[in-house]
Amino acid sequence: MDGGKVTPGRTMALLAGASVLRLAMFTLLPGLPDLLAGRVEISTPVTSFKRLQEGLFLYNHNVSPYDGGVYHQAPLLLPLFSLLPSFAAFPLATYMLYIGADLLSARALLRIAGSGEAGESALFASPRREKRASGLVVAALFLFNPFTIASCVGRSTGVFTTCAILHAIARAVSGAPLGAMVALSFAAYLSMYPLLLLPPLLLLCYDRQLPKRATRSLTQFATTHLAVAAGVLAALFWMSFLVAGSWEFLPSTYGVQLTLSDLAPNVGLWWYFFVEMFDSFRSFFLAVFWLHLSCYVGGLTVRLRRQPLAVLTLLLGIFAVFKPYPSISDTSLFLALVPLYRHVVPLMRYTFVVAAVIMYATFLGPAFYHLWIYAGSGNANFFYAITLVWGLGQSLLVCDLTFAVLRDEWEVERPEMVGKEIRQI
Repeated sequence: MDGGKVTPGRTMALLAGASVLRLAMFTLLPGLPDLLAGRVEISTPVTSFKRLQEGLFLYNHNVSPYDGGVYHQAPLLLPLFSLLPSFAAFPLATYMLYIGADLLSARALLRIAGSGEAGESALFASPRREKRASGLVVAALFLFNPFTIASCVGRSTGVFTTCAILHAIARAVSGAPLGAMVALSFAAYLSMYPLLLLPPLLLLCYDRQLPKRATRSLTQFATTHLAVAAGVLAALFWMSFLVAGSWEFLPSTYGVQLTLSDLAPNVGLWWYFFVEMFDSFRSFFLAVFWLHLSCYVGGLTVRLRRQPLAVLTLLLGIFAVFKPYPSISDTSLFLALVPLYRHVVPLMRYTFVVAAVIMYATFLGPAFYHLWIYAGSGNANFFYAITLVWGLGQSLLVCDLTFAVLRDEWEVERPEMVGKEIRQI
């Protein structure tokens, strides 16, 4: 009997265990949610629950939540949270919303893992595909990842973006491209950067079409589904206009990510660089940073055309390092997809170094921030230095996984080189 076999009973037990753990942390440690919500590793200007509460307070008093430059999140989150009972009087409803988002993400991961797309796509079959990870293991690693739990308990709205992205991928591997476009549109509406996932997601949808509905022309397929994504986004923007009463939410929500107007510290690489930047060079380097972030999309999509899910995984890892306002929620999303490639782990070269660097940064990051902000015995360089180490660890993992995926492809083309060492000349 396969110990990792996915059954309804095991799935329910896994989801129930994750729910109980989160609910216990919410209720038995009442000070923990607010403590985590204030951590810069979890909350950014575009995902902070505290800022969401401030925006909700203004919204409920018929004042524009975008006055004052504090609230930078999607307008439709405001009516969603206003439908819930008062957080001060009955916080359980909010807790259950975040727990539910994590459980939905886990269900999407189960579907992605069960499809076998990581090991055998429409255009490529790995010789190691029989060693693929169990869906239950993949979902469990996500649900019990400390980064995932901290993001949920800290009530970061990045949880909803993660859920939307995973559902977009899950719908794609299930042969439901329209659902994938709708889910990705919601993710892009919430966080903007998921739009860069559109090219590999379109290819994944095209490769996984159901035979009865298959479209032979990639151009026709892409045009149709781009129109669907654009239509859903237009509808969301129109509803946002009705909620906000004006279009001022566009510069406040998406403009702040494009221009980095809020320089609050986070685990990313942008904030300190632009704190020290002269205003005369700011526009140029903003363009450079955004160009650097987006240039990976085309190269990876073309080079790994036969494995679009691998492209999505690698891009999520790159975004977790190089996007304007990253948090550990982005890292947890990337780490959720990495176990899908269990079959190429033996080809990876730096797994111990990656694990050590990420753990090192995880433990020292809060300490360095405390020395800077509270103890006064350090400065911004302390915290930025450890965020560089954090970015290094994730970058190493992205590079190592890229090498393993490419080596796996190469050994199919050159079977005589299986097991032999490769040296760059």
